[in-house]
Amino acid sequence: MLRYLATLLLMLGLMTVGPAFARLPGPQQAMPASKARDLEQIRSSKVLRVLVNQSRNSSGEIKGEPVGIEYYRLRGLEHYLNARAGDGQQIRLKIIPRAKEQLLGALQRGEGDLAAPGELLDPAVVGAVSSSAPVLDRVPLLLVGQKGGRSYTRVEQLSGRTIALTSASAAGAVIQQINQQLALRKRPPIKIEWVDATLAVEDVLEMVQAGIYPLTVVERPIAQRWARVMPKLRLDTRLQLGQPQAMRWYVRRDATMLLATVDRFLQGYRPPENQDAAFERIYRRQYRVHNPLAHKDRQRLSLLRPVLQKHGAAQQIDWLNLAALAFKESTLDPAARGSGGAHGLMQITPSAAQRVGVSNTATVEGNVQASARYLALIRRKFFSSPQINERERMAFVLAAYNLGPERVQAIRAEARKRGLNGNQWFFQTERVAMEQVGMGPVNFVNSVNKYFLAFNRERTALERVAKR
Repeated sequence: MLRYLATLLLMLGLMTVGPAFARLPGPQQAMPASKARDLEQIRSSKVLRVLVNQSRNSSGEIKGEPVGIEYYRLRGLEHYLNARAGDGQQIRLKIIPRAKEQLLGALQRGEGDLAAPGELLDPAVVGAVSSSAPVLDRVPLLLVGQKGGRSYTRVEQLSGRTIALTSASAAGAVIQQINQQLALRKRPPIKIEWVDATLAVEDVLEMVQAGIYPLTVVERPIAQRWARVMPKLRLDTRLQLGQPQAMRWYVRRDATMLLATVDRFLQGYRPPENQDAAFERIYRRQYRVHNPLAHKDRQRLSLLRPVLQKHGAAQQIDWLNLAALAFKESTLDPAARGSGGAHGLMQITPSAAQRVGVSNTATVEGNVQASARYLALIRRKFFSSPQINERERMAFVLAAYNLGPERVQAIRAEARKRGLNGNQWFFQTERVAMEQVGMGPVNFVNSVNKYFLAFNRERTALERVAKR
């Protein structure tokens, strides 16, 4: 029996590609465990610490305007608690963003009082905490693809297909169950591509819209929300993937008074009618990533590869990072002209080029050389700390390339002041940038990152062509 179970587990493991939980993009802060805090202790401290999914879909503000779906619900809870508070017991929320797979562990360690994922959690991982009444009940998972592509109505049609998922997606367990059924019918399994940890659910949806990833699976409310600002998404509503589940909030098991209060609030809560107005207005023009490996762009990249590799190697920068930046800046067009004197493949300005000793940026060679040197200068002067990992380091360098290094350093300092990880750009320091500057620099870094990941998925093929 034990041998049978071990064999079955091994087979299930082989049905997916990559680890179920991707490594986090930045150094994680170790927080000491604290004692349980029930409602009485929360009122005494006047702070309710809420662990939120770091996805932009869940929480966050852009220049003072809320865009996260959980923002209004949590503010409603704050109002509900304060309407029932005595004198001097007004509570304020402290929002603590964490990767989705870290939320319940952080809750159990006492790093927060309430966890609000804003997405479904695999029921298998919630046994050690208490679940609230449904935030949303009977939430189905939807398959999402690109309009114009094949649509699906039966799970058998997904046999052998690849589905991109964020780490800790509730769809992972559902697809594994489907794969067991496919295995009994001797059909190839659905392949899961666990995406890079710098990508949130909305990033994956954008890459599906662009055709970089073929398919993904997300909760229906999330798919419908983002489809309003990503019009090329296709939602396969006729395909049933598992049974609908409830989205919930979570508290520690010994916080019984808090749980009872949260349940009463959720049962009477009604969202404001216009809660997505700012979301739609702000994001409608932000999510416009294209597939950088369309036929014509792949040909351009092949021609530009030697100069990108040459100057990437000279500055110890991955040439695909330079390629991704070039695609974002000019769609690989050396004749592109920008504002403020920026020009060429990398949209470098003459003043930046002169800082690194390059006088002629009219040629592809000079343009790439100046950009690579300037990126290396920013990295060396401002982001050389060994506490920053290489993916995050590049993100900070790109933010500084777009916004200015001094401004980025000031944003990092503010992030630390708020208890965020100042050595992590994605989902941490970028939150402050969103609030202070807006989506411009955040979208710039995210877009370059997505283009890098798209290129990196096909690195072997791109570099094999180079060696012929």
